Amino acid sequence: MTRSDDTRAPRALITGVGGFTGRYMAARLASSGYRVWGTVRPGETLADTELADIVTPLAADLLDRGALAHAVETVQPDVVVHLAAVAHVADSDVARTYVVNVVGTRNLLDALAHQRHVPRAVLLASSANIYGNATNGVIDETVAPQPANDYAVSKLAMEYVAKRWDAQLPIIVARPFNYTGVGQSADFLIPKIVDHYARGEKTISLGNLHVARDFSDVRDVVNAYAKLIEAAPRGATVNVCSGTGHTLGALLDALSRIAGYSIDVKVDPRFVRANEVRQLIGSNAKLRGIVGDSARKPLEDTLRWMYEEARQVCLDTR
Repeated sequence: MTRSDDTRAPRALITGVGGFTGRYMAARLASSGYRVWGTVRPGETLADTELADIVTPLAADLLDRGALAHAVETVQPDVVVHLAAVAHVADSDVARTYVVNVVGTRNLLDALAHQRHVPRAVLLASSANIYGNATNGVIDETVAPQPANDYAVSKLAMEYVAKRWDAQLPIIVARPFNYTGVGQSADFLIPKIVDHYARGEKTISLGNLHVARDFSDVRDVVNAYAKLIEAAPRGATVNVCSGTGHTLGALLDALSRIAGYSIDVKVDPRFVRANEVRQLIGSNAKLRGIVGDSARKPLEDTLRWMYEEARQVCLDTR
């Protein structure tokens, strides 16, 4: 796939295009005929050759209002997907989490509201973490938020800040539940476990083994985002999830089948968070009502894809 030079093609702006989700989002939109621009932090480049082939990078930090305004005016996007954020629940720089996720989003929306060309859809990636331990059932969008960590609070605050531009911009708030795939940092749970199996490790240290999560494949998530910006349900807040919960034990069992051996799991108190969200399983009924039903990749297929890629990397570096 190469960058489209068709000046008649719709124009997409993705913030944080070089991140885990951004790379897949760019490929998804490019495959749908968009010309794609993406923000990167000053001094960074698109090291991924395939990504560089389809994206025009723009250096713009979310906290640099002038650079953001210039990027927006340069692209004059038809659609915007805002992915740039401090995205790790356990990030130790709390101030940075709030400033980037809240003030950075405000800066972007302000720049979009003042450009000459009003986009037809602006998708903001929030997080299902805003629900916290709100319920033990399946969570739909009517459940009252109860954020249990600073990351979740910052994302909920971002949603409230975005309401200031409801009258000026066609904003869609997406609340993705957990998702994973090839290229996600090993700072996250599933890539960490996959990496241990790929390297043939005999033991692994984990935190709470009794949590349950709604996991999706990153390719399904960006597909949902793309369909949401096509439908453009102005003012909607939508869960993006599979609707199915998986325990950590079930993940380990699946990877044991894939790798052909069982790993010895040790619970490390350092990884057990006091404010751990115990169960986070979403309802995707509203999403399906807006974009229709879509085939979803089974979690075991996603794990196999990740394991095989990680295993090949291990073999290539020996």
